[in-house]
Amino acid sequence: MARFDGKVGIITGAASGIGRAIAEQFAREGGHAVIADLDLDAARKTASAIATFGPAPLAVSMDVTDEQHVEDGVAAAAERFGRIDVLVSNAGIQIVRPLAEFPFSDWKKLLSIHLDGAFLTTRACLKYMYAQKSGSVVYIGSVHSKEASKLKAPYVTAKHGLIGLCKVLAKEGAEHNVRANVVCPGFVRTPLVEKQIPEQAKELGISEDDVVRNVMLKDTVDGEFTTVEDVAAAVLHFAGFPSNALTGQSMVVSHGWFMQ
Repeated sequence: MARFDGKVGIITGAASGIGRAIAEQFAREGGHAVIADLDLDAARKTASAIATFGPAPLAVSMDVTDEQHVEDGVAAAAERFGRIDVLVSNAGIQIVRPLAEFPFSDWKKLLSIHLDGAFLTTRACLKYMYAQKSGSVVYIGSVHSKEASKLKAPYVTAKHGLIGLCKVLAKEGAEHNVRANVVCPGFVRTPLVEKQIPEQAKELGISEDDVVRNVMLKDTVDGEFTTVEDVAAAVLHFAGFPSNALTGQSMVVSHGWFMQ
């Protein structure tokens, strides 16, 4: 029997990158993956690919900053499958600028996607999890949930905030057998990170190779990027854990960058 047989997992930002890897692994272990993404066409393509090796997936359009959009997407998943067992709050963006020059509109946009999105999707899923007396919420944080880097003021703020949200949910959700955790990846070479390399090179006045070697990977033990598969394995470890023993905890997945 697979670990997630019959379980239903909503993964936001799941049409590509880390979210897609999580959805794929969830399906390979028997779960119905709900591919929630702003790009519905891309979500449908991902769902179609997953359907070739896992239980029936579902693609839903979801702008995680829109309250009604979130409620409708979660309701569609619950109507289709009859339950919600796992939420992985993964949708996110990155904007790199010095704090003194950071546009307020970009600050609000980034915090809304990361924090409002986590809150809205959590709240929408909890009504189903509380009713069935079981569930797991996993937030995709970052090493920046633990420490700071230059040029990333709103991102660092948002990722720290996910730790706080997780701890509150761990306490409130316990009586309903709902757990909460945060997975904190190091740099994963997704399109989000690829975009940062030339941006940071420009802001710091160094080459793109130097950004990779001396900024992104300099504190790892082996100079290696974290992979999407690494992150997916950590997420599903938390999602499939059988008790409250780990609730409220975070896990850094970073090739040794920031050791707790």
